[in-house]
Amino acid sequence: MTLFQIVGAQIGDGVGAVAAGAFFLIAAAVAFIAFKMLKRTVKMAFRIVVVVIIMGIAAAGSIAFWALSAGVPAKQTPRPTRTR
Repeated sequence: MTLFQIVGAQIGDGVGAVAAGAFFLIAAAVAFIAFKMLKRTVKMAFRIVVVVIIMGIAAAGSIAFWALSAGVPAKQTPRPTRTR
C-alpha cells in the first residue's frame, strides 16, 4: 500500500510541474501575440504594461499549479512493534 502512495506522490509532482510549465508557455505566447498585435495602435509604454501584466499572471499561475500539485503526502501510521 505504501508503495502506491509513494509512486502516486511522485507522479503528482511531475504532473504539476508539466501543468505549470505548459501554463507559463501558453501565457508567454499570448503575451508575445498581444505585443505584436498592439504594435501600431498604441505606444510602447502601454504595450510593455500589457505584456508585464500577462507575464505576471503567467508566473503566479505557474507557481500556483506547482505548489498545489506538491501537496503534503498522506500521513502513514507506523507498524506495530509486536505482531501476532
